[in-house]
Amino acid sequence: MKKAPVFHIIHSFEDLIPNIYEYIWNCHSICTKIDHDMTNIKLQKLLQAIAFQAGSQVSYNELGKMTELDSKTVEKYIVLLEQCYVIFRLGSFSRNLRNELKNSRKIYFYDNGIRNAVIADFSLLERRQDVGALWENFIISERRKKLEYDLLWRNNWFWRTTDQKEIDYIEEGDGQINAFEFKWNPSSKYKLPKKFMENYPGSTFNVVTPDNMEDFLLK
Repeated sequence: MKKAPVFHIIHSFEDLIPNIYEYIWNCHSICTKIDHDMTNIKLQKLLQAIAFQAGSQVSYNELGKMTELDSKTVEKYIVLLEQCYVIFRLGSFSRNLRNELKNSRKIYFYDNGIRNAVIADFSLLERRQDVGALWENFIISERRKKLEYDLLWRNNWFWRTTDQKEIDYIEEGDGQINAFEFKWNPSSKYKLPKKFMENYPGSTFNVVTPDNMEDFLLK
């Protein structure tokens, strides 16, 4: 017999955090991918490790060392968290250049509020050291939702080379490659990597800031 759903009244941010973990833990049970060595504490540590690295390249081995899990278990639970719509992965774009990263990945949260709850930080933007990561996570996750809502199929990646040249977001659809860099500060300067444009002629490039975000998210 199915259990009736339990609804919680959230009175504060402090109330929100345990309810987030309860939701994720229930997803763990529902998906029936139960690992008896996995505990709520380990899951919490894994989520926190991912949260602190949002927008950065992620290594399953490194996450495993931080959470006392092997890399295969880490990957399995990252897939589970994707199925629960908590996080999603962005792979690396690689086609023409030898020094392009080929098997790298970044991980983002579908909702910055979940990320903030996981690391217990709801402070104002002007007091935060991770505003760039929050902006990148927000803009990429909202773009993803926009594409899904409009039923638009696009391949998406980030681009980086072994000599540290990087583009935050690559989107490809109908044969067109579009590159985007995300800057919280509209006056920030960014120089598009020359090698990218040489090897992917016809690509477009735009810098997305709070001043022009509507063009990226609504059109």
